[in-house]
Amino acid sequence: MAALFVATFFLGYWQLTKAEAGGGAVNWSYALQWPLYGFMGLWFYVRMLKVELSRDPDEGAPSAAVVLYQRPRIDTSGDPELAAYNAYLAELNERALGQRSAGDGR
Repeated sequence: MAALFVATFFLGYWQLTKAEAGGGAVNWSYALQWPLYGFMGLWFYVRMLKVELSRDPDEGAPSAAVVLYQRPRIDTSGDPELAAYNAYLAELNERALGQRSAGDGR
């Protein structure tokens, strides 16, 4: 991060020299933008470190209440073609789950 922060100032200086040599408004804007990019990256990095250091280590751990799989609901109240398609997908899902659980030895 430190190398990138320093690199943005070198890039800003390079754009400044091009702007002073008659490069135009684009070079002047880039000469200001590169250091801002460096400070923005540094700010995000420091913010990420603060969040990571204040985070509870067990915060992201799964608990027993986590639902790993829910059976799909089949909508039969609307279009019969859609209901038939959903039933077909549910059948394929059941077959895939049956093959997976038989292959895993569960």
